[in-house]
Amino acid sequence: MTSPERDPHTAEDPTGPPVEPPVGEQPTAGQPRRSGLRNPERAVRGLGAGTLSLEALVLLLAIQPIRVVGGDLGGAAIGAVVALAVAAVVLAGMMRRPWAWNAGTVLQGLLLLGGLLHWSLLGLGIIFALVWAYALHVRRVILG
Repeated sequence: MTSPERDPHTAEDPTGPPVEPPVGEQPTAGQPRRSGLRNPERAVRGLGAGTLSLEALVLLLAIQPIRVVGGDLGGAAIGAVVALAVAAVVLAGMMRRPWAWNAGTVLQGLLLLGGLLHWSLLGLGIIFALVWAYALHVRRVILG
């Protein structure tokens, strides 16, 4: 009597590769959640670094229009903007460090506090705080 051959890709075979849930369904408790990315950590780091780099660029490019339109952007406010932009670039390069995400959150708070120096910095702070919150959400969803 011959025994039926088992397909190594079926759910009944505990030694086979893990079976992924059908599209649109959540994985069960024993299965890891798969993002479909080859290297999810690298993708999330790229998202954080890209967000901070874009923030630095916008901050530096916003100095002159703020001076022309807003008028009273003083030396302290310009120095604060440049310092925040430099900090954003440094943090973008350090996204491999686990504390860099927390430091990025602190950076958003500092930009919001920059609103005390000029109202337009508060506007930029709100925009980038929302973008950073979305990046944190994506990080939590992908990495768990």
